[in-house]
Amino acid sequence: MIGGGQHIEGFEAPLHRSLAEPILLGGAPRTIAIVNGTVAAALGLGLQQWIAGLVVWALGHTLAVFAAKRDPDFASVLARHLRQKGHLAC
Repeated sequence: MIGGGQHIEGFEAPLHRSLAEPILLGGAPRTIAIVNGTVAAALGLGLQQWIAGLVVWALGHTLAVFAAKRDPDFASVLARHLRQKGHLAC
């Protein structure tokens, strides 16, 4: 589209919705949900602490869903933030 909403022939391409939306698993980013489930399963099955595993899973998934509602790319932003040094720190 140019200024007034005119379409130029040959310069349009359909964009599938899955290319523009983040990949979520149960409302949480996929990698965070998989890591959270793995840690909770290791705690519940490996250490035989069933209740603690369920609590870790529920709390971790809930926090990830709330963060993803605010910003679906919060995991990559957090990783980038932790990698950068504080250049202007007092």
